[in-house]
Amino acid sequence: MAGGDTRKGAKAERTAAPHLPVARVLVEVPLPAHLDRPFDYLLPDRLDGAAVPGCRVRVRFSGKLVDGFLLERRESSDFKGSLLWVERVHSPEPVLSPELLELARAVAARYGGMLSDVVRLAIPPRQAKVEKEAPSEPVPPPARPSGEAWAVYQHGGSFLDAVHAGRTARAVWQALPGEDWPTRLAEAAATAASAGRGAVIVVPDHRDVQRLHAACAELVGDDGVVALVSDLGPAERYRRWLSVLRGRTRVVVGTRAAMFAPVRDLGLAVVWDDGDDLHSYPQVPYPHARDVLTHRAHASGAALVVGGFARTAEAALLVQSGWAREIVAHRNQVRAAAPRVTAIGEDDTQLARDPAARAARLPSVAFEAARAALRAGAPVLVQVPRRGYVPALACGDCRESARCRRCAGPLALPGGTEDGAPKPAACRWCGAAEAAFRCPSCGSRRLRAVAVGAGRTAEELGRAFSGVAVRTSGGGEVLESVPAGPALVVCTPGAEPVAEGGYGAALLLDGRTLLSRPELRASEQALRLWFAAAGMVRPAKDGGRVVVMADSSLQQVQALVRWDPAWFAALELAGREELGFPPAKRVAAVDGTPEAIESLLEVVEMPATGEVLGPVPIGEVDEEGNSERERVLVRVERTEGRALATALHEAQAVRAARKAAELQVRLDPLELL
Repeated sequence: MAGGDTRKGAKAERTAAPHLPVARVLVEVPLPAHLDRPFDYLLPDRLDGAAVPGCRVRVRFSGKLVDGFLLERRESSDFKGSLLWVERVHSPEPVLSPELLELARAVAARYGGMLSDVVRLAIPPRQAKVEKEAPSEPVPPPARPSGEAWAVYQHGGSFLDAVHAGRTARAVWQALPGEDWPTRLAEAAATAASAGRGAVIVVPDHRDVQRLHAACAELVGDDGVVALVSDLGPAERYRRWLSVLRGRTRVVVGTRAAMFAPVRDLGLAVVWDDGDDLHSYPQVPYPHARDVLTHRAHASGAALVVGGFARTAEAALLVQSGWAREIVAHRNQVRAAAPRVTAIGEDDTQLARDPAARAARLPSVAFEAARAALRAGAPVLVQVPRRGYVPALACGDCRESARCRRCAGPLALPGGTEDGAPKPAACRWCGAAEAAFRCPSCGSRRLRAVAVGAGRTAEELGRAFSGVAVRTSGGGEVLESVPAGPALVVCTPGAEPVAEGGYGAALLLDGRTLLSRPELRASEQALRLWFAAAGMVRPAKDGGRVVVMADSSLQQVQALVRWDPAWFAALELAGREELGFPPAKRVAAVDGTPEAIESLLEVVEMPATGEVLGPVPIGEVDEEGNSERERVLVRVERTEGRALATALHEAQAVRAARKAAELQVRLDPLELL
């Protein structure tokens, strides 16, 4: 940092440390992109012993005292001017370890973000009182669990052997219906801990954390596992984080923030249900837990598990590329564990008994399944899509989602008029107008708005099943579990409580609404939610039934009926490859004012395979169809994904130096609207 200490009342001249006197510091302040780099400071001799790489320091930046991290010490600096001094070392605790620094740099490079932003996500705020507490002794390694339940999966036992031996083992695990997945993951983590290595398990929400933490505590002890979640108090969060950093605790479970947990000698990284939106960090640079843990496993040689009842296209790509292996059960075991799944129109008998089944929200087959479960004394799960989905357009006859002929993006009405007439439908991705829509499925030229959102389902079912208790889960009140016994449990996707002994039946309502969401991942998400609910139902041999209110001819429904998420994930991946969207290609979404987007496109050095889609308006539009904010999509071949991230970051740096308007840049966003 340039400039001598010429302030009024400055202290007497200080002496630099005799060895490696130059400190490279990453300051903890929001910086424009063109200042995304460490700064050099002089280290006084009085701080020589405490100033270790990774510790927190206090420096003067832009005339203010700010905190930062000491990245390294050097003999000299490339800066030609005078250097400012390091004012203070908060603590010699090396909170930014070399492994964590490398991870932060890799994440920043992948997502085109800034190192300081990633470090801010990875390291919790300092609590001086907690830091001064005497460190506890490391928890002794637990005994290795038997892991017999993994033997029902192909390669399950050999995977645990590889984890215990410290060999590289990467797997995509498809859990059996009704599987006690917290216990299975706890067994894998305990296997790594028994060999003296660490484990990180990331799950979507706090309910999953509680179940997983309890399962791990049974195998490694209460002191052998910590839960890192956002709702902890600052002191307790920092205390648990330090116990991991200092090597006291080997097993970490938590939500997305735990993906950066500084586990020593990482032996196993796990992400459960990687298709859940909660795995994506909502702060810049918007990292995803699956991608971060995949990098950690690759860089450290640790084992990796991407698990769930369903499978994402990203997980399918890991298997297809040979980077990971499948851990799946034999088909006869899947059939024995799965409930019976019924779709609308699966046979002529069903339609003959209920001709209005395709149009009804709750056809007779659903009532029959619910009544049978209630008579057997089991609860019934009713999954209802939550409110607030973005309205979309569909075919007016067959209700197939309306897609753009150019890029297969979702069609929507842009608003505004043109020559006195309403503007025609247009693509939400590339902006191309579609004045002559023709449905590829039935040939119809009619369009209709898709009715979305859930009604008062609980009240309706309460009237239909008088005398049966009706419980709701979702929104501000999510149930953790429900007891055994006849009851109707109405919930939104992701808020399904665990039922003691399993549900007797599950009714998956408004299937077409889920499938018609104007998103790239609509089909994948719908199937993931269905599998999650169906996986909580008793096996068919015990009377378990699932009724999905969607046409039996749909591929998504067929995958659920056959309980074959791998088959549909392969189809989804092939479709993404054909359309040219993630994970087959890397895509960046850039949001901002029209002028800001135009200025970015002028300075960005696009990779050779770069392609620009848009811009299209986002948000409110006026009568002329203009919007204050627009979006462009930039996509490249997957091999040039890092080059795209670098190019966008450098372009942002150029614009920041010019003090241009800010833009929001996201790599591989989950929602492409």
